[in-house]
Amino acid sequence: MEIEKHRVSLGALLKRESQSEKLEKPGILHGQAGQSKKGEDFTLVKTECQRIPGDGSTTFSVFALFDGHNGSAAALYCKENLLSNVLCGIPSDLGGDEWLTALPRAMVAGFVKTDKDFQEKAKSSGTTATLVIIDGMVVTVASVGDSHCVLESADGTTYHLSADHRLEFNDQEVERVTISGGEVGRLNIAGGTEIGPLRCWPGGLCLSRSIGDKDVGEFIVPVPYVKQVKLSTAGGRLIISSDGVWDALSLEMAFSCCRGTSADAAATQIVKEALQLKGLRDDTTCIVVDVLPVEKPTPPVPIPKKHGKRLFKSMFHKGSPESSSHSDKYSEPDVVEEIFEEGSAMLAKRLSVENPLCHLFKLFTCAVCQVEIKSGKGVSVHADSRNPGALHTWRGPFLCTSCHRKKELMEGKRPLGGTDNLMTHS
Repeated sequence: MEIEKHRVSLGALLKRESQSEKLEKPGILHGQAGQSKKGEDFTLVKTECQRIPGDGSTTFSVFALFDGHNGSAAALYCKENLLSNVLCGIPSDLGGDEWLTALPRAMVAGFVKTDKDFQEKAKSSGTTATLVIIDGMVVTVASVGDSHCVLESADGTTYHLSADHRLEFNDQEVERVTISGGEVGRLNIAGGTEIGPLRCWPGGLCLSRSIGDKDVGEFIVPVPYVKQVKLSTAGGRLIISSDGVWDALSLEMAFSCCRGTSADAAATQIVKEALQLKGLRDDTTCIVVDVLPVEKPTPPVPIPKKHGKRLFKSMFHKGSPESSSHSDKYSEPDVVEEIFEEGSAMLAKRLSVENPLCHLFKLFTCAVCQVEIKSGKGVSVHADSRNPGALHTWRGPFLCTSCHRKKELMEGKRPLGGTDNLMTHS
């Protein structure tokens, strides 16, 4: 089965559903398991969140995994604060389709705000973050680091819903970090011999994106890769795991070892398989989520799997992480359909909004930290301290001076004379 390689706009999907029989919310079953070595993995599970308190039709579910390093402070802080920071970035009066449309942008703002707030606490630890929000059949995933979320649809096709931010496997991130002022190389031992994976110096971190890591450098950014998809009416299974699992198991091995079992038993089996192959070298944590239509009381048992490389190759595998698009065209409804994908580390690209989205966000509010900005005091996300006359500096969205300073540092820029010389809005 071949699928046209284009993204489907959320509006088109919802309009299509409104013209057919309306589906109820799917059933959500989940399980988790883990073995601790350092005590730095934390999870967050919330299955009864509501956009409108008391309105069951606005229910959504949240699953998140944080794999800390250099201590547990960053992972614990994310568990307690990341979700609220994301949700604060979505205007409270949005309906379901607009809420989902605004979610990818809010995830970027929430990740950056969480990183900024944590770094102000002068903590040196860091963490990966994989945040999954499920609303109906729409799954939105934001991730930094090397914890991953993967999907197996009901027909057995597998997909990656997160990016790998290990420097060893991401040439684009190596280039970005180097341009921003970081040094990438392997650990040198006696005699100049290089060993181990690629790392960013100073600090020696193997990742190009994380939350925290104040001591490494601002070029290790918290800007997440975001993917939003709509599952078919048959549902599917998600696996969210730390690198303790993925260092031992491939995507195919993880799904095959637990196929046909409950979500809880699946999580336990995946961790067991990983430990049997590699031993307990690191914290090893797994969350399994089954998304089921209401009329299906048990998890879908997929037919023998087909690889996602043939279906949506540009979407789930080696497509450029710098690309994003929307289309009003759509394919057949009984397949996994992509709504949104973006992996750029540039805030000007990630926070910019075009019609018809521009009306969803407040003009006099910082696009990252959500603080109120007095008229004339906001700095355009397009402003560049090294080029005050840059194009579009009059356009929103706008940042407070503190968040703009962080944006500049993440891009390897050192403001000349502060931000006072930048064009602000009036």
